[in-house]
Amino acid sequence: MRIYPHFLQGTVLISLSLLLVGCITDDPHRSAQKIASESGLISEKFDTDPFPIVTWQRITPPVHSLRVYIEGDGFAWKSRTTPSDNPTPRNPTGLKLAAADKQANVFYLARPCQFIGPPLPAACRVNVWTQDRFSPAVIDAMNEVLSQMVLRYPGVMIDLVGYSGGGNIAALLAERRDDVRSLRTVAGNLDVAYVNALHHVTPMPAARSAIDRAAALRDLPQIHYSGDADTTVPPAVARRFQQAVGGKCVRTEVVSGMGHGSDWAAVWPRLLAQGMPDC
Repeated sequence: MRIYPHFLQGTVLISLSLLLVGCITDDPHRSAQKIASESGLISEKFDTDPFPIVTWQRITPPVHSLRVYIEGDGFAWKSRTTPSDNPTPRNPTGLKLAAADKQANVFYLARPCQFIGPPLPAACRVNVWTQDRFSPAVIDAMNEVLSQMVLRYPGVMIDLVGYSGGGNIAALLAERRDDVRSLRTVAGNLDVAYVNALHHVTPMPAARSAIDRAAALRDLPQIHYSGDADTTVPPAVARRFQQAVGGKCVRTEVVSGMGHGSDWAAVWPRLLAQGMPDC
């Protein structure tokens, strides 16, 4: 296993290779706003302790259910050895999935410090989007935003969707909450240690990994989509998670021709139309 300098401990190739591909723009903030506005999504920033988190939402009362999207790891690395100074994604696949969703009530969460600045606030240190991106503090902050949002709509039920590293966070939130009725992931990094080992990079000691909590999701309807051309988070990751969950509520599907950074939004309406597993 290759050992990187101390400040690189815990990196995974997902932050190095595909987060640099796709729709690269000179101004990712403007590009994201265009994607959002064209689908009626309105921006709102939530301040958590300690991270600011940007969201977009499209709400049409009454709100009985809310589909919640969680973004991937973003532009975490400029190169294999140089962390980015701002994790805002150049290809915001999670946002594109939310924009492609025609459901009346959609809520999108960026990851901590994405779409913020410049300048970034003091709490947005490079470790937040590199070795600590799945740390308890990050998971708690994402959960706090979601809790603040659902307080506006008593009794609302949540359908979680996570892309890439956002899939790991979505599954971890599903395990800890009692208002989640379904889970979908797209190219989800649901087994952090396995993906690290697959790409021969160092472990992430502070990371929380969905596969470690998989058995608690046994009774939750869920589908995990993978691309057959995805070499970053290959279909084996979803299959490992399915096995760890067990039971009949979990299904995996391999989508032909799709890589990690492919245009998942183009096929998303079709995938959403599929029914969830019967539990």
